[in-house]
Amino acid sequence: MAKTASILLMTLFCFLWIPLFYLFWRSLNDESALEGGTWALLLGTIIAFFRFFLGSFVDAGGFGLSRWVSACIDIVALPVALPFIICVVFALFRVISPQANFTNYAFLWLIPVAAVRTLGWSAQNNPILLMGVPVLWTAIAVGMGLFIRFAQNGWGLIVIPAILGAIAVPLVGATAYWALFSQRGLLGIGLMALCCVPMLVSIVMAFFTKRQS
Repeated sequence: MAKTASILLMTLFCFLWIPLFYLFWRSLNDESALEGGTWALLLGTIIAFFRFFLGSFVDAGGFGLSRWVSACIDIVALPVALPFIICVVFALFRVISPQANFTNYAFLWLIPVAAVRTLGWSAQNNPILLMGVPVLWTAIAVGMGLFIRFAQNGWGLIVIPAILGAIAVPLVGATAYWALFSQRGLLGIGLMALCCVPMLVSIVMAFFTKRQS
């Protein structure tokens, strides 16, 4: 009975965390208009079902390099980085404004992704997948958005560190997953905390900006 309840709670967490955090994030940012929202939901749903039926791109065996590459491509990094890449392409072709909030776009993209992934992961009863990955997705989405804003609004030498930061966040998140999966608990928790730092900074900045407005 306790095991069934824990599986149910973890499954609900995986299913609900992204949409609930998105609502929290929108409440902090106070944005009435969301550019590209329909595109985000549509493309996220298509990609989610495509991935569900296609399966993993990387055959991860053991706890070595292939597992880390799988974390980057199949599980942690690319699922969040992809909507940012699409946002950049849309901004270049003026489908959306270059000043649009890419983080909002990524969260809307991830809502159907999380729902479909929950279907596949719920049978595995793995807390790293059902609870750790949604938190890492959130940290990557907010962290990448923060660094992209720095790059958009910055000048001179700040642009290069901001771009490197946007690239580093998903890689740190994937490495955190790999470490947790490989039972390197201390390393995994440390990297997960590091991955969450830009998200916490962004939340604090948004909170104080909202209070001052």
